[in-house]
Amino acid sequence: MNAKPQLDDLRLLCVVARNRSFAETARELGVSKAVISKRIALLEAAVQERLFHRTTRNVSLTAQGEIVHQWAQRIQEDVDLMGEAISREKAAPSGLLRICSSTGFGRSRLAPALSQLARQFPQLEIQLELFDRPVDLVDEGFQLDIRIGQVREGNVIKRRIARNQRVLCAAPSYLECYGMPQSLDELKNHRCIAIRERDQDFGRWELDGPDGPVAIKVSGPLSANNGEIVRQWAIDGHGIILRSTWDIRREIEAGQLLPVLPRYFQQADVWAVYPSRLSVSAKVKVCVEFLEQWFAQTGMNEGSPGDQAD
Repeated sequence: MNAKPQLDDLRLLCVVARNRSFAETARELGVSKAVISKRIALLEAAVQERLFHRTTRNVSLTAQGEIVHQWAQRIQEDVDLMGEAISREKAAPSGLLRICSSTGFGRSRLAPALSQLARQFPQLEIQLELFDRPVDLVDEGFQLDIRIGQVREGNVIKRRIARNQRVLCAAPSYLECYGMPQSLDELKNHRCIAIRERDQDFGRWELDGPDGPVAIKVSGPLSANNGEIVRQWAIDGHGIILRSTWDIRREIEAGQLLPVLPRYFQQADVWAVYPSRLSVSAKVKVCVEFLEQWFAQTGMNEGSPGDQAD
């Protein structure tokens, strides 16, 4: 090697790999595209390998780039954790904390909580990104995922920060037109509005009921990948939905939506999910504990939070 890789350039590689674009990375960091290209070129010279495939539209990691990227992420995390360990007793948590969540929950519930967190810990730099798709925490560079529903992957820490359920409901206008279902099997003959959410199979509702777990295939003329759209379609009388209690509580109380088959529900607790290597991160710990308290104080939590498992 002609020179040792610089930490800042390794951090930059992680951002370029996430964005798959020099131009997008330049916009995010507030520098010119030429600066990004130059720093990546210096890093490639240091490791004597080509790290990115370049096209006119985007860039992607080469095989050697994947190796450097994996090490760069570990090095970056270790440096950050070292700084936290040194300053833990002297200062409040500080530095970048990248968080992801689903769109509806992120906008209506998580964003207000993080606003208060930022006031309480002004040295934190919080980046929130919202997706209605599964997220790979490590590959996409997130330190924390606030997730509703199941946590299937391994090698992560999951901590329940609020209890939640999804319930069936529909507008009075729909039920007047099509009738109130009297059994779960009758849902097959109803217009159900399916949603493609991060933890659910599209058009397949897995529910808990008086006789235990049951799954049913549903269909209808409308479907979407956004919970806010689905809720509004239900209010407009287009069909039956399965939505979280936090999302439709106001509409239920106002009579805009009515419970359907109330003995059936889907468990959909809110989890803080983070890579196991970050279990000692002061930033993550403070954020998770704050959110747990916030959701309890704002009336969302229906049970005792705090269950934790590997």
